Amino acid sequence: MGKDGFGSAKLPSSDLEANVRYLKENIFAKDDTMQFRRLRNHSGPGFAFCLVYADGMVNNKLMADDVVRPLIQYRFPDRVDDLMELLETNVVFPNGAERTAEMEKIVQAAVYGDTVLLADGCPEALVLETKGFKVRSIEEPMTERVLRGPREGFNESLLMNLTLLRRKLRTPDLKMQYMTFGRRTRTKACVCYLDSVVDRHALDELKKRLKKVDIDGTLDTEYLADLVRDHPWSGVDTVGTTERPDVVAGKLLEGRVALLLDGTPQVLTVPYLFLESFQSDEDYYLNFWFASIGRLLRILSFLISITFPGIYVALVAFHPEVLPLPLLISISQARLGVPFPTVLEMLFMLVVFEMLRESGARMPGMMGQTLSIVGALVIGQAAVEAKIVSAPIIIVVSLTAITGMMNPKIKGFTILVRFVILLMVSMLGLYGFLFGVIGLLAYLYSVESFGTPFLTNTRADRPQEWKDTTIRAPWQVMLRRPVGLSRNRVRQKQGGEKK
Repeated sequence: MGKDGFGSAKLPSSDLEANVRYLKENIFAKDDTMQFRRLRNHSGPGFAFCLVYADGMVNNKLMADDVVRPLIQYRFPDRVDDLMELLETNVVFPNGAERTAEMEKIVQAAVYGDTVLLADGCPEALVLETKGFKVRSIEEPMTERVLRGPREGFNESLLMNLTLLRRKLRTPDLKMQYMTFGRRTRTKACVCYLDSVVDRHALDELKKRLKKVDIDGTLDTEYLADLVRDHPWSGVDTVGTTERPDVVAGKLLEGRVALLLDGTPQVLTVPYLFLESFQSDEDYYLNFWFASIGRLLRILSFLISITFPGIYVALVAFHPEVLPLPLLISISQARLGVPFPTVLEMLFMLVVFEMLRESGARMPGMMGQTLSIVGALVIGQAAVEAKIVSAPIIIVVSLTAITGMMNPKIKGFTILVRFVILLMVSMLGLYGFLFGVIGLLAYLYSVESFGTPFLTNTRADRPQEWKDTTIRAPWQVMLRRPVGLSRNRVRQKQGGEKK
């Protein structure tokens, strides 16, 4: 097109040939996928039409039955005062129709699967909803599989995703507001929230940040997440992502805001709290005892994953007197003949594991899993036999890797913190470990997500606030929504609880 937008430009004329020529030569020049189909109705006074649409984007049967055939066969009266109104109300029957003369709407409709109907003698066009491009079927997300619960997942169609969400929240309180991002991609997005429950400050803050977005294209929600999150240079995410409609519905019921983007199954939710990283989708579909145990194990695995390598290096290299004598003798014998310091051993094996994990994730299907398992076994065994590293290092790295995999939502943050703590331990021993942990806590307490403290509910004063944090209490006692996320705290009424 030669420019990013059309401003307030209108159709240049009421003459059909002039409008078609303008679209062909100025807007869709050098684009062979845009089709211009001319039609003529010979009844009454006779009218000439032109359908403008993108090849492969429209529903051909719908267009043939509800647009082309009526335009040709309809018997127009001898006198027509408003041709476009007659076409919209009496002639064509698509899923939806909108009259417009704005060039911006006409172009965006044509390139996104709708059909633009131009008529001779009319200064306006009729945008007909005829989308028919193929989309991926609804299936369970690969990265968020559950043993029990709904098997639905979002796909790349915004309208389909909004339908899935509407099925979960069948209430007029659910509000959906469209926005458009990308000067060239013109990608449609939708902000969703429950009007009587939502945190108004978070909603207003999200809209304010989204209005400042000015980028060529948005192909995924991560483009927007980077541009609206509170701490863009931080290693911790303050914007949640999910591909599950039930998860989004649950977040909205707690007062959060969701952002859906056309072309991606990933949905953003804000505000996002640190404890959400340890909550599983099926925590709310299992017995609360099992859900609570699983959540506590995830928190414990996170702590082990970030601290175990540092603690091992600190004790072996700086404070061996703390270890029991039999354990110290066993570790010393295992390290006989190893030429590298313990810190270098640990760094080397952690980096090798991350390489194996990344290569396994990028390889197709079962080949990736096989590569990761065989690579870890072969390299670990060979490294120990060659006296490059000691056997205890392999055990520590293996346990660190297993516990790190239990929390895929904060995988990147876990790796970053693990290496930072290891670096500080290599310089100061256990003192470096303590300084690293204190610095991590201080940093997390300073982070906010759209005005909500990142560690909300980790220091709640009342027992009611702990009932869906490190544990998952029974629904009978979870009477209130999480603190700081909603202006309507009452989740359910019980025993005289008032709204």
